[in-house]
Amino acid sequence: GGLPPSSWLPAWPSPAWGASLADSFLQGLVGACAVAVLCSLVRLHLYLQCANDPERQAEKEAVRGQWALLDQLHVCVLTGLLMVVGARVAALVVLEFSLRAASTLLSLPKGRHSGQLLVLCQFSLGCGVSCSLSYLQEGAPHGTGSLLLSAGLAGLLTRYVWRLSRHVFALYELHCREGYCGACLFLLATWRGIPQLLGNALKVAFLVADLTAVALINRDFLTTAEAIRFWTPLTICYTLLVIYMQEEQRQNPSQQMIYQTVFVRMGGLLILLMTVGRWMDILNILVSLVGEIWCLVRAGATLEICRKQVRKRRRSGREGAQPGQWVPRPFC
Repeated sequence: GGLPPSSWLPAWPSPAWGASLADSFLQGLVGACAVAVLCSLVRLHLYLQCANDPERQAEKEAVRGQWALLDQLHVCVLTGLLMVVGARVAALVVLEFSLRAASTLLSLPKGRHSGQLLVLCQFSLGCGVSCSLSYLQEGAPHGTGSLLLSAGLAGLLTRYVWRLSRHVFALYELHCREGYCGACLFLLATWRGIPQLLGNALKVAFLVADLTAVALINRDFLTTAEAIRFWTPLTICYTLLVIYMQEEQRQNPSQQMIYQTVFVRMGGLLILLMTVGRWMDILNILVSLVGEIWCLVRAGATLEICRKQVRKRRRSGREGAQPGQWVPRPFC
């Protein structure tokens, strides 16, 4: 008698497991490409803004001096992180950022865009795209094929934006003087509208992500009482976090404060999920913390330029503009 030796060996992964892994990879890749396009267009706008201001040549060189190879590394790292983060934690990250973004936008003067918000939303945008695709493609008969098509289109768009950025960084000033490059001349006439374009695109992306995030979280509850027991502390936690972070950033808008805010946000979600979540959710929160820190480190130069613009705007606001003086519209 006895069991055959083959019974001691682990079973081979099923085809369904491989398909799920491939779907998670493709969802993460599309989310990472969305983040890459956002970052490239924000840097492109900052470069054009500095190139048209003779007093900001040092900032222009700081934007142009970032290595192109890091963009590809950024996509690879984000793809891996978004692939690991579960849909439940990704949905919570999206909802937390949406509440924070809505509060920030309501506190801004009419017609002004928050450049820092465009930079700080990177990982939340990736989570939103990946969890939206996860929900929308769930149960689709050709879900993997649709994700392959989405990833291919996202990759082409990312590659085009990268090529445009490299072209502008190298030849924009020359082509504008000579007047023979259609892309550079088009950007010369329309670069001021890039923040509004990005803002409208992000509003649509996060609207879809918020709806799918609520649906993803609610499907885990069997009764209304369970849902209320989860959403009540979640809403209180998010509200207190937003109030605390906005007050702290208003008093001390430094780089250290930005990192501290990330730890406070993720710490709040960690404590919440320790009471009403699962153990896998806690591990995914730690992965989300790594993703947030990675995005902040990658966008360090861009955030520094945004902070300089905020400080400059505050000084000019206190001193007041001279009558008849033109004041450029800030990005941040």
